[in-house]
Amino acid sequence: MTRIRRGYIARKRRTKIRLFASSFRGAHSRLTRTITQQKIRALVSAHRDRGSQKRNFRRLWITRINAVIRERGVSYSYSRLIHDLYKRQLLLNRKILAQIAILNRNCLYMISNEIIKEVGCKESTGII
Repeated sequence: MTRIRRGYIARKRRTKIRLFASSFRGAHSRLTRTITQQKIRALVSAHRDRGSQKRNFRRLWITRINAVIRERGVSYSYSRLIHDLYKRQLLLNRKILAQIAILNRNCLYMISNEIIKEVGCKESTGII
């Protein structure tokens, strides 16, 4: 029986996998079976860490806002600021507030002072 030459499809598939793993070190970029295992592991890690990255950034923004707010007055805190923002129905997310806190603290102080005045007036008059 004559020898049958295999097609190019398997080679094409392996080449495509190798392109993904070209930056890996050692056997992880050379051996097909190891490449596939490392590819799965890399994709799982990427998927998992996208969620943790969002959490980490949110924690960072909250910490920055809280630090700047507490510098001004000890009685006022991050949670109080966010609560008052929701009461006033101001749509400023934590990322924007953190950028304001870093780049222009006086602006954040002005925002918090206006909120405190407004909420204080409403609470003293009984209109909520």
